[in-house]
Amino acid sequence: MHEMSLCEGILQVLEDNAKSQQFKKVKTIWLEIGALSGVEIEAMKFCFDAVTRGTLAEQANLEIINKPGLAWCMKCSKNVEVTQRFDECPDCGSYQLQVVGGDEMKIKELEVE
Repeated sequence: MHEMSLCEGILQVLEDNAKSQQFKKVKTIWLEIGALSGVEIEAMKFCFDAVTRGTLAEQANLEIINKPGLAWCMKCSKNVEVTQRFDECPDCGSYQLQVVGGDEMKIKELEVE
């Protein structure tokens, strides 16, 4: 379950920023998670609760912002939305797609005290 290590990394970012930005508690964290990132949302929520126990983010609300998968279709010469890697182009059926978005995960926003 790589979501556990992702949550540990998020906690490290929060702790580092708490020192530099001088906050003591995280109330809400908004994560952007792309459809092609390979992150299981429910596993992420479970791991986040487990990892943040006894930390500055304990009891923090985890809000997920889902980002669609985007790929450049070489045949159509345009960006198309895809739900998983190796999908075909929804417009022309081509498999000549290059992922251009939706494979990332990032901290979008924090609410802190």
